[in-house]
Amino acid sequence: MNILIVEDNKELATELKESLSSSGYVCKIANTCEDALDESNSNDYDIMLLDLGLPDGSGFDVLKSVRKKKSKMAVIVVTARGELDDKINGLQLGADDYLTKPFALTELQARLFAIVRRLGGFAQNEFELYGFTLQLQDYKVSYNGIPIKLTKKEFDILQYLVLNKNRVITRLQLTEHVWGDILEVNSDSNFIDVHVRNLRKKLDKHTTIEWFETVRNVGYRINS
Repeated sequence: MNILIVEDNKELATELKESLSSSGYVCKIANTCEDALDESNSNDYDIMLLDLGLPDGSGFDVLKSVRKKKSKMAVIVVTARGELDDKINGLQLGADDYLTKPFALTELQARLFAIVRRLGGFAQNEFELYGFTLQLQDYKVSYNGIPIKLTKKEFDILQYLVLNKNRVITRLQLTEHVWGDILEVNSDSNFIDVHVRNLRKKLDKHTTIEWFETVRNVGYRINS
């Protein structure tokens, strides 16, 4: 998942980015309302962590703008403002969740994962398809109970495709959501294809069902 952290406290923003990056999220930081809107308008983010007290305005204005554009990006308000009126206002404006500072990083992680499950349409932490079981939170994959050893990047690719099942995901989307911006210029190379080929080789050992589709000159799709 691609996360935009909107936070003017640079120390806290860095701490959040490091913690979430270590859990497999791809994160970018915006310190102002203007930067947040520029980023959300020009890049594809799945989730925004939104502080309310920003130096050039209110986070509520950012939230209003995001929802006015009918963006499907999930928004978690993360703020020191814990008054009931603020919580109600944030949720009514379209926030998916509201977390009051100070908070434990483990609680934030749990709330993020609940949103990830919801974005993927999963009620549980597991996804089953054609005998495969993908344990989203534990980074484990098995086939009829037999563990399949994947690298971290292979699991990230599979998880992102599963979360967007029945949709064609382009190489650029995989680049942005699994590796971040660093490989954007190389998204048309065979770098992505090599990782996907290795992943498919491990999965195809267990079934002949063609559920992992390559869409020629575009990208990939998981069919369910």
